[in-house]
Amino acid sequence: MNPNYEDSSWAHSKQSAEIEFPNDKQIEIFTQALYDETEGYISDNDLYAAPSAKKSATIAQKWEGITFTVLRFPLLIFVSIVILLELSFYMILRQFVYACEYVYSWRGEKRKLHERLYKADSYEEWKAAAQALDLYLKKEDWKEQIPYHYYDYKLISKLTSNLKKLRDNGDEQRLRELLLQGAVKSNIGGCENVRLYSNTYYGTKTLVEDFLHEVAESLAYIGNCERLSLNERLRFFKAASRSYGRTALCLSGGASFGYYHLGVIKTLAEKDLLPKVITGTSAGSLIAAMVGCRTNGELMDIIRPEIYELLTACDGGYMKMASNFLRHGSCFDAGEWAQKVQWVTKGCMTFQEAFERTGRTLNISVVPMGTQAPPKLLNHITTPDCVIWTAVIASSAIPGILKPVVLLRKTRLGHIEPFIDSGHKWRDGSLRTDIPLDSLHHLFNVRYAIVSQVNPHVAFFFYNNKGSVGRPITHSSGKGWRGGFIASSLEHFIKLDLKKWLRVLRDLELIPNIMNQDWSFVWLQKFEGNVTILPKSTLKDYIYILRDPDYHRMVNYITLGQRNVWPALHMIDNRMCIERIIEQNKIFVITPIHASIGPNSGNTVCSLRTFPILMHSEPSTMP
Repeated sequence: MNPNYEDSSWAHSKQSAEIEFPNDKQIEIFTQALYDETEGYISDNDLYAAPSAKKSATIAQKWEGITFTVLRFPLLIFVSIVILLELSFYMILRQFVYACEYVYSWRGEKRKLHERLYKADSYEEWKAAAQALDLYLKKEDWKEQIPYHYYDYKLISKLTSNLKKLRDNGDEQRLRELLLQGAVKSNIGGCENVRLYSNTYYGTKTLVEDFLHEVAESLAYIGNCERLSLNERLRFFKAASRSYGRTALCLSGGASFGYYHLGVIKTLAEKDLLPKVITGTSAGSLIAAMVGCRTNGELMDIIRPEIYELLTACDGGYMKMASNFLRHGSCFDAGEWAQKVQWVTKGCMTFQEAFERTGRTLNISVVPMGTQAPPKLLNHITTPDCVIWTAVIASSAIPGILKPVVLLRKTRLGHIEPFIDSGHKWRDGSLRTDIPLDSLHHLFNVRYAIVSQVNPHVAFFFYNNKGSVGRPITHSSGKGWRGGFIASSLEHFIKLDLKKWLRVLRDLELIPNIMNQDWSFVWLQKFEGNVTILPKSTLKDYIYILRDPDYHRMVNYITLGQRNVWPALHMIDNRMCIERIIEQNKIFVITPIHASIGPNSGNTVCSLRTFPILMHSEPSTMP
């Protein structure tokens, strides 16, 4: 271990994890329920559904007709061959584009500036390099040009001037109306379009920056306006919050690739950009639980390379995994995992307790056993008494890797017990919904999703033929198509055709349900968000995909995770700043005793152009 990282805070965190956790009594209850072979009906709609009659051990296969029986496997073989051929051509095409970008795009002074950008050790260094690269490529001229067909520049310009005029005239009544009816809307006029941030390495159109800054100033003005009563201001900011929506951080699955999430979390927390709503699936549920159960200060104490010492769920090696699979049908034992993950959730913490402790809304996605049962999003609203560490294990239960497990709940008296006595089992939510955007919108008014997507079978297919946030295409001064129009067209056609054949396999039910799972859902989901952060993985990551990290790999996970999020920080800042001002003013007007030191006293309007964010606050549990 590198002694430079060792300090008292880490030593205390490690000692607490080793001494306080695990709780043997909880593990005994979990194990006893886990190996209860009683099988009951799994409700599609109710987590607490009453058990029905015991299922028969053998169920007669449904007769599908002689044509289906004869043609099913020939069709399956034909479609599989087509998919393999298209996938091979797709991989060759992607490597061709990478080679062209490296050989022809990065030359001379441009290459030196890009290397400076790539080798930056901090966000400040990266930002300086990005601005230098923008200046060299004459991106500053593009920022000053108002017209652009990816946003409604006429609407944005008009809103900006009207907001400033009303604020200067002190017309708070019309200012409130304009904010609610026009300005404080998610993606108003296309101002959150990723294309606005994909043509430069840092920043966007000056008009968009001015508009967002004026919205922030106007919101602060309403918050400080003494001519409005506290109730009027409270109603305004509640309406603004509903209109603008909330931001969520979504952490995908991906086995050991999930450790890249740590770098993303670390950077967002350092810049005070970590959303209050966080969701995780599979490997992402482990990191999400770590965040949901801790304050920002506690997170900074543990997100460091030494954390590898506590991440030991996969310490047996591939020989042990193979042996377990042959004997038990899964590579790992849930009882052993229960002993190793309780430190993540600081013991037997429930979703409600985590929410009350940190103010964060933790969500974990799981799926009941059965091919037709819909996924469930566990949180402090749907399952307030659920023990979080059991949800983490359930969300990691991939068929063949870990058997489905039970969920535990904490009673009002503090006792731990299974949710129901019928032995219902739950497994990996990414099998159906890796990024549960619909549920987040329905439950928490989430309108904006920051997705850290590390699934190796998914990240490879993100192409961004016109560049991504903070990563414009490398030729034609950042204009045109990545790899040229022909290469981008071929990539798009092949990817759409692959999806078509996967849907054919699913809709015609050609794929047998292996391990009681329809595997087509693993590809046919929505995996991206408003901002999607992708890892720059290496071949070594695939070799260690089911292994615990060591010190050096953990350094790599955290460092690359941080670098992956840097290009998107400015766009995230522009979104989160408005949301934070609204939420802080809601709290301020609810507690008038703090009026003299309210959030808008002095220099409180966050800068939309520079870091760090000027509006900082401790986590709050207030709605």
